[in-house]
Amino acid sequence: MLARVANNLFWMGRYIERSEHIARYLRVNYFSSLDAPNQVSQSRQFVLRSMLNMIGDPIEDESIVHSEERVLYKIGLDPNYPSSIINNVRNVRENANSARDLISTELYESINKFYHFISKYDPKVYTKNGLHDFTLNVTEMSAILRGKVRSTLMHDEIYAIIMMGANIERATQIIRIINAKSNDALKAQGSYGDKFKNSFEWTTLLKCTESYDMMRRYYKKTPSSISTLEFLILNPDCPRSIMNSLNQVFKHMQILDPNTKMDRDSTAFLVAKVKAEYEFKCIIEIEKDIQSVIDTTLDSLYEISQKMEEEFFSY
Repeated sequence: MLARVANNLFWMGRYIERSEHIARYLRVNYFSSLDAPNQVSQSRQFVLRSMLNMIGDPIEDESIVHSEERVLYKIGLDPNYPSSIINNVRNVRENANSARDLISTELYESINKFYHFISKYDPKVYTKNGLHDFTLNVTEMSAILRGKVRSTLMHDEIYAIIMMGANIERATQIIRIINAKSNDALKAQGSYGDKFKNSFEWTTLLKCTESYDMMRRYYKKTPSSISTLEFLILNPDCPRSIMNSLNQVFKHMQILDPNTKMDRDSTAFLVAKVKAEYEFKCIIEIEKDIQSVIDTTLDSLYEISQKMEEEFFSY
């Protein structure tokens, strides 16, 4: 396989995952604010700033009044904004086109259907009253693509490359969502006890990552900062957790690099090192300095991605 084609498969997996998480964050954040228990969380400006923060475009000046239609259009359907959902889906299709002979017809047809749905969606309908329909379809179609990857491709190097990209992107998006919602929790605190720990924003965070029901069944109590962060960062059995994503990356990495003795300069060694750090990390360490853990995690994921591209995809 050409390194260029492998790189396209890797990024195809990343863009599928990125589209899903951005779309779900828009929908959950927007509609959860309607039932929020405090005025800050109900504020539309607060919600719009949170959306911009999550995609990496934070606005520090809270005196700036954002247009709801402009923010939703920018994140969803603006072809001139690199991080918009429509551009992510276009990138999925472009990367799939370059590796057409390596992926299944079923997967390619689903990607085309996804692309045409997005490209034909009326921006006016989307920004006025189509947010729920648009984002729900994006998350469902992303899930269909992941299902096609798992069920219509041989579980060989091609599958491993796509899934490595998807899992690195999942970990990246989860930690970005944690960053955005922990900042929101500082501004929209709870009404009893430790107000930061009991903020409504921790419940919203779990719903943004499709982990609310799993967490409630696991802990059998109302979400708090400690239980939420422990579940989404350290729990290896939660399919959305950072720990689970790192385990999946390492598993697929071994298909590409089956050597039992890892070279210290290899990507496999770096992934194993980062994975080991999280296996023995305690929630108390995370709680002491949440922002430091978030920044360190993002740096580690970026380093893994860069190392992977240098070792396997450079051309």
